[in-house]
Amino acid sequence: MGRDSDWRHRSSRLLRLVDAFVVTWAVLGAYVIRFGFEPGDVGPSLDEVYGWVSVALAIVWWLMLGAWNSRQSRILGAGADEYKRVAAASLWLFGLVAIFSYVLRFDTARGYVGIALPAGLIGLLLARWLVRQHLNVSRQNGHSMSRLLLLGGPSAVAHLASSLERAKHAGYLPVAAYTPGTFEATVGYEHGLPVLGNSSETSSIVEAIKRCNADAVAVSAGVQLHPQTLRHLGWELAALNVGLIMAPALTDIAGPRIHTQPVAGLPLIHVTTPTLEGGQRVAKRLLDILASGILLVLAAPTMLLIAAVIKLDSPGPVLFKQMRVGMGGQQFGMLKFRSMVVDAESLLTGLTHKNEGHGLLFKMKQDPRVTRAGGFLRRYSLDELPQLFNIFSGSMSLVGPRPPLPREVEAYEHDVRRRLLVKPGLTGLWQVSGRSNLSWQDSVRLDLYYVENWSLAGDLMILLKTVRAVFSSSGAY
Repeated sequence: MGRDSDWRHRSSRLLRLVDAFVVTWAVLGAYVIRFGFEPGDVGPSLDEVYGWVSVALAIVWWLMLGAWNSRQSRILGAGADEYKRVAAASLWLFGLVAIFSYVLRFDTARGYVGIALPAGLIGLLLARWLVRQHLNVSRQNGHSMSRLLLLGGPSAVAHLASSLERAKHAGYLPVAAYTPGTFEATVGYEHGLPVLGNSSETSSIVEAIKRCNADAVAVSAGVQLHPQTLRHLGWELAALNVGLIMAPALTDIAGPRIHTQPVAGLPLIHVTTPTLEGGQRVAKRLLDILASGILLVLAAPTMLLIAAVIKLDSPGPVLFKQMRVGMGGQQFGMLKFRSMVVDAESLLTGLTHKNEGHGLLFKMKQDPRVTRAGGFLRRYSLDELPQLFNIFSGSMSLVGPRPPLPREVEAYEHDVRRRLLVKPGLTGLWQVSGRSNLSWQDSVRLDLYYVENWSLAGDLMILLKTVRAVFSSSGAY
């Protein structure tokens, strides 16, 4: 394989060491906190028993993390699967500890378990996140990636290649294409992928794999191969220790909506319809009320200080109310701290020729209408704090698509109107993915992805990422 093909072994070795350190730290810390260094506190015999229990617990915990395949290379760097497996292995372990304690009538110290489990689980998740950040930096530089041969029709291969290019953190690097049943030509992809052949023979495909040192083959839509040929290809790839990835023509569909059902040897993929009804809608609304209420109380002193700064900085009201379009096309007054001069709306027509935004959005990095205080507020999104009142009252949500202006909605194409199926949000995928640096197409794509794949867990992840996006102030102007 290529010169960077041993990244899997390096990552696995690093994770084994990290896991060993964290579980040892958690178990040892729980032992010291619960029993102390002096053996006389619990008696020599019981102290020795818990010493051996701690050793066994750390070893079994480390082994279960491996048994749950939490160190597999294909789940590293992207998605929540890695974290889910770490959590599942840890919770299963302590569930088994509880069962064995009951069956063997061993009175496990609750304080010991109550410290070891949360400390170890939080430590493992944090350590995995840190390792992931290191891996993502490496992948942005083109290292620690699986080399892919893309197999399929030219347009499908081009789409798959550009999608993988946008998601380098996933760890897939397209190196070549193979288009069976078509004329050989350079794939219509901005970086240009060499086409290594167009024959439908398994031997020719295998030869192309060896030529480009591929770690895996991604079969995309439009591939003109008989099912039996694909089956034989799978056997050949298994013998070469090369992975096989099926990439169906489904875009912007999240994992929870996809279910695979084997029928007569065929893996049928079921895609459920996205819904935000009943219990899900109630849960989202409860999260909005609780979080916005708490944040309003905590942010009250800051908001009073901001109001005073705005009043001293420039004449005019502290708050700015602008009509925006919410769920179902209903208009509402969105509140913000005023960050521009009072007559900013009337000055807009004279600045349209200087628009640096994309599509329907007007953006200027050096907007002359922005006040001195407003520039600081917009940089750290502090001007959006009054939107917590919109969230508490129900016209907005904590997480959702960007709240559009009425003139933007009037120019929407039919597909874009799906953004109005949910409440607009104070933050969203657009906020944690570049804000004003995004193109109009990317902004729409992210909003539609959110609408199609909403989940409470997804909202919580976006909220956590928002904190980092705000402090980095990237794309804010």
